[in-house]
Amino acid sequence: MCGIAGAVCPDGVDPETVRGMCETIAHRGPDGSGLHVEPSAVLGMRRLAVVDMAGGDQPVYSEDGTIVAVFNGEIYNFAELRAELLARGHRLTANGDSECLVHLYEEHGDAFVHRLRGMFAFALWDGRGRRLLLARDRVGKKPLYWGMRSGSLRFASELKALVRDPRWRGEIDPVALHHYLTFQYVPAPWSIFEGIGKLPPGSTLVWQDGRVHVDRYWRLDATPRPAAAAEEEAERLRELLLETTRLRMAGERPIGAFLSGGIDSSAVVAAMARQSPHPVRTFCVGFEEAGFDEREHAREVAALYGTDHSEMVLSASPLDVLPALAWHFDEPFADSSAIPTFLVAKMSSREVTVVLNGDGGDESFGGYRRYALLQRSSWLRAPSAASPLLGAAGRNLRALSRQGSLLRRAGWSMELAGLSAAGRYTRLMSYFTEEQKRKVYTPWQRGRVAGVRSGAIVERAFEESSAGCDLTRFMDVDVNTYLPGDLLVKSDISTMACSLEARSPFLDHVLMEWAAGLPGELKIRGGTTKYLLKRAMADWLPAHLLKRPKMGFGVPLASWLRTGLRPLAHDLLADATARDRGIFAPRAVARLLAEHAAGRDHSNRIWTLMQFELWHRTHLPARPTGRSAAECHSRPRPT
Repeated sequence: MCGIAGAVCPDGVDPETVRGMCETIAHRGPDGSGLHVEPSAVLGMRRLAVVDMAGGDQPVYSEDGTIVAVFNGEIYNFAELRAELLARGHRLTANGDSECLVHLYEEHGDAFVHRLRGMFAFALWDGRGRRLLLARDRVGKKPLYWGMRSGSLRFASELKALVRDPRWRGEIDPVALHHYLTFQYVPAPWSIFEGIGKLPPGSTLVWQDGRVHVDRYWRLDATPRPAAAAEEEAERLRELLLETTRLRMAGERPIGAFLSGGIDSSAVVAAMARQSPHPVRTFCVGFEEAGFDEREHAREVAALYGTDHSEMVLSASPLDVLPALAWHFDEPFADSSAIPTFLVAKMSSREVTVVLNGDGGDESFGGYRRYALLQRSSWLRAPSAASPLLGAAGRNLRALSRQGSLLRRAGWSMELAGLSAAGRYTRLMSYFTEEQKRKVYTPWQRGRVAGVRSGAIVERAFEESSAGCDLTRFMDVDVNTYLPGDLLVKSDISTMACSLEARSPFLDHVLMEWAAGLPGELKIRGGTTKYLLKRAMADWLPAHLLKRPKMGFGVPLASWLRTGLRPLAHDLLADATARDRGIFAPRAVARLLAEHAAGRDHSNRIWTLMQFELWHRTHLPARPTGRSAAECHSRPRPT
């Protein structure tokens, strides 16, 4: 596990530039560094040693030294690949996974990415062909940013390394910001800066002679397949989970697991305990607020499997942790569960170097409550003429009902009933709707994104899905949007900030491909989410834990923004610094703050604005927008 960075340019690359980029992300790899230097290409890395600690240094080279690679991640089938390469006459000098890359490239060219089972982002320089190959794993567990300027390309694991040189730090991309307000993250291929992008999951990028080509090599195939009896499929699920967990327990450093008390992390801990000769180390973070605290359930699983269990309590609003989060999340990121994720990672890193988690279980097996809600709303499809009235009635019902209540769910169903399947999904996943964004923007900002719809991202994902029904299509869309854009960013940044490696058995592509084709009724049945996973875990976990409602990993954000975080929200969003950016209308922002204080829940929207402002002050201090405040807040004059 590492951080990587580099640059290629026909006119030459300064090695100190890449060395500095690597130093910026030293937290990703505190155990060592490496640099490959030649006139037109410099590749660098920072190493977190987990596998082959003695011999796993990078960069790695082919026998003749003409092919070189730097690598971030883990290849879980590397022993099989090494044996194959040795049998074909390759000479390997180490016992780890990274060296396999250059030799597999010699055998298979760019297509060797299909042979890799794991999480990865890598850069491979072919000195003979003068070409650079970048690649990112299928699901997007490991990040990779890149940018081009005058035929020169730079890449890095984190944006802060890429823009370390201010000349590479472009203006804020208004389209990226527009999408961020909708989803609380900047989706690939955008980054928050114009001229810099993210390599999408399951994609390769080739640079040669100053030109770039991006190609997608993998997309999850959700085509329906015939299913066996439920118990037979449950047995296959148990076998796959044991295998994917065993593969992720390899390494030479201490290993543990995040244990929230939910079914996914509990299933992973159960699979670990069944295959570990020693007690599994588990880590949990909880809250004083009962509605957000799952420690009791985590303790029960820990006791059942005799784990070495540690926990901490987040008892107050997280003022102390926000500056660190703003620095590490070097794009605006407003999933508030990053707070407990970062804290449990920090706690875990004191005892272990690797943690397993339950990421991916919801997307593969139908765990989110929104799936059941979306399914119900499809049964209530309203005539188009009645849709506006039904939508308005649903919004009013939600505004008058408490979070999680039957009335609130009924309100959501009414509001969604008049929308298309993609529209229903977009509405549920939107923290700011298109209309709400228009209201909060200044006229200047509104004009910069005229005609841009964030829902188009979802619609494209729906169109590209091979799923057989809306229910499984919702899950497939999550795999291609929410999972890599939000959950995996949160996991990677939070853990690597603490020099901790996170591994996800449910995100093994073999398991995901098997699960993707299962019929919807094996995922949600009779309103029961994760039907097959719960059936598979019936012999591993207590029945009452399998039956309890999903809590997620949320935080009491609405309460915090009325108490401990309220002064910060006002300081960030209402002062001259924020107003002078000219992006958000001060009156609209003030209205959100006042209405939230009075009892209406605007917590997610306020938090989204706060995280943008914190990011801006951390990474672009005192940077002007390029327009005067008067111009930004005034309406455009007719011409």
